[in-house]
Amino acid sequence: MAREKQAEAEAAAEGTPERSYREQLDFLNPIAQPLASRKLTRKLYKCIRKAAKHKQIRRGVKEVQKFINKGEKGITVLAGDTLPIDVYCHIPIMCEDRSLPYAYVPSKSDLGAAAGSKRPTCVIMIKPHEEYQETYDECLEEVGALPLPL
Repeated sequence: MAREKQAEAEAAAEGTPERSYREQLDFLNPIAQPLASRKLTRKLYKCIRKAAKHKQIRRGVKEVQKFINKGEKGITVLAGDTLPIDVYCHIPIMCEDRSLPYAYVPSKSDLGAAAGSKRPTCVIMIKPHEEYQETYDECLEEVGALPLPL
């Protein structure tokens, strides 16, 4: 009996496909601007994975906010499906005041997974490092080119 339940749970876990980029757009907040394109989202996740390997990320609202206030430079990546919005709506304003690039991605669970965590996260700051400088510069250029909201 226990084996049957375990087999069913495994099948259910394997059978639940991850939502596509299009499906994730349905759950976005109204403030999720500038939103990264599908291609840029993949590049950002790749850069986050590399940065996490070298311990060069800041994750979570409190930590990111603290290091923005201290003047640390980097790309800020925010999840567009975080509710309530009040949790992190001040972060983009802080980034604009300090002329730091920022972008929204559609999913907080994918953002957390890219950082090497099972836990979803709503904000990550990627710090520059020589090991992944090429990927970082590419992301920095594309995020900087995104139009800022009015």
